[in-house]
Amino acid sequence: MAIYRHHVRNGVPRDVEGTGAPEPDDLRDRRKNLKQTRLPHLVATYRGEVVGYAYAVLFRKRPAYRYTAKHSIYVHHAHLGRGVGRLLLQELIDTCAAAGFRQMIGYIDADNVPSLALHEKFGFARVGLLSGVAYRHGRWADTAMVQRSLGAGVTAPPSLPAPGR
Repeated sequence: MAIYRHHVRNGVPRDVEGTGAPEPDDLRDRRKNLKQTRLPHLVATYRGEVVGYAYAVLFRKRPAYRYTAKHSIYVHHAHLGRGVGRLLLQELIDTCAAAGFRQMIGYIDADNVPSLALHEKFGFARVGLLSGVAYRHGRWADTAMVQRSLGAGVTAPPSLPAPGR
């Protein structure tokens, strides 16, 4: 919770309603939902401390979208640039691919150059720009949408059952 709150208050957050900082019950509910859908929720530790986390959720709830995951990664501000995000993203990609997902989507603040560069290194392409969708720190901010294929991507029909179900 401390990692997320720091990014909401000081960084380039996506969640800007009110303070945007979640309460313990909010995170508990998110984890419960992730466990029910069997989607990955990863935690990176260093010397016994949590230094980052990543998770995937279904891109959309409708059945047609069941092979596409949307992901988020948060790294403790004191550990940025030390490879934590790289490790989390690689494991998230591998886990989602192994679960049968075919596409992975991410929404990244357009000013978050390090995150955009990291995703590009992992084969994500910028597929859209949502202009002025967030208002924070006294200005309108854009969000970049990134995407990459997993496994066979769109070259073959999906296998059953659907991932995350």
